[in-house]
Amino acid sequence: MSSGHRILVVGGAGYIGSHVAKALRDSGDQPVVFDNLSSGQRVNLLDGFEFIHGDLLLPEQIRAAMSGIDAIIHLAALKAAGESMVQLERYATHNLSGTLNLLNAATEAGVQHIVFSSSAAVYGEPKYTPMDEAHPTEPVNFYGFTKLEIERILAWYSQLRGLRFASLRYFNAAGYDVDGEIRGLEQDPNNLLPLVLETISGRRPHIEVFGTDYDTPDGSCIRDYIHVSDLADAHVRALRYLNTEAQDLTVNLGTSNGLSVLEIVAAAREISGVDFVVRQTGRRAGDPAVVLASAEQAKQILGWSPQHSAVQTLLETMVRAYRGKRS
Repeated sequence: MSSGHRILVVGGAGYIGSHVAKALRDSGDQPVVFDNLSSGQRVNLLDGFEFIHGDLLLPEQIRAAMSGIDAIIHLAALKAAGESMVQLERYATHNLSGTLNLLNAATEAGVQHIVFSSSAAVYGEPKYTPMDEAHPTEPVNFYGFTKLEIERILAWYSQLRGLRFASLRYFNAAGYDVDGEIRGLEQDPNNLLPLVLETISGRRPHIEVFGTDYDTPDGSCIRDYIHVSDLADAHVRALRYLNTEAQDLTVNLGTSNGLSVLEIVAAAREISGVDFVVRQTGRRAGDPAVVLASAEQAKQILGWSPQHSAVQTLLETMVRAYRGKRS
C-alpha cells in the first residue's frame, strides 16, 4: 500500500469512479472506495483499493467511513436524465439527500477538500457553443437540477464550513481504461457509445440514430466525448489544486472537438469489423444539434488536456473491454 493521502472515492466501484480510483492509486494516493454496489461492481475493485460497502442514505455508514480520510471524491449519483423526469423523488433522495449526508459527515470529521462529479447537464440547452463556464445554467431535466443544486450547496459549505471544493462539469464520458485493468462494463447505459458496443457484441439487435436532418455536416447530432481515463486524470489534478490553492474551482471537462452520431457509427464499424444494423429514426424532443465544451479553464488552471479522447482510442478501448481482452 502506498503512503500517500487516503482519498474516499464515493461511487468508486462504478464506471467513472473505478477509473478515478485507479488514477489515484497510480499517482501514489490510497483510494478508499465507498459504494453501495447498486450500479458499481466488485470486479472494478483493483489491487490496492480499500473497499467499504456502504450507502450515503445511511448517515452512520458514511460517518464511519470518514476515519483517517484526507479528502473526498464524490461520484455517487443516479444519472439518467430521462428517468429523472419520471422518478423525481428517487433522484431527489439519492442525489440531494445522499450528498447532504456526505457533506455533513465530512465537516463533522474535519475533512477540508472535496472533488465533485458534476455535469454539462447544469447548462441545459446550448445558447452558444463551445459552452464555457460562464454559460447560463438552466437545466432542462431534474438530474441536471440536482447537479446544479449540489454545486450551490457546496459553495455554502465552503463559505461557512471551510470545505473547499472542485466541481468538474463532465461532457460525454466514454472509453475504457487504456491499460485494460478495469473490466466491469457500465450497467444499463443510456449513452450512444456503449449502446453501439452492445450492438456490436450482439446484445442489441440494432442501434437507432435519432434525426439525420440537423444543421450539421452529416445531419446527425454532434457531441463532445471525453475519455474516462482523461476524466480520471482531471480528478487527481483537481485534488492537487485544492491541496495547494486556498480557493474553490468549477471547470468543464471536454475536448471542444465534436463527433457526430454517424461519424461514430462509421468508426465503430471500421474498428470492430462488424457491420451492425443502424436504424435512422426521427429526432428526439430536446436534443440540441451541437453540444461542445470549452475546457480552456481546465487547461489553464489544472494544466489538463485530453490525451486519450480521439475517436480511435475511445472505440478501441471500448471494443477491447466489451470483448473481454486485456491490453
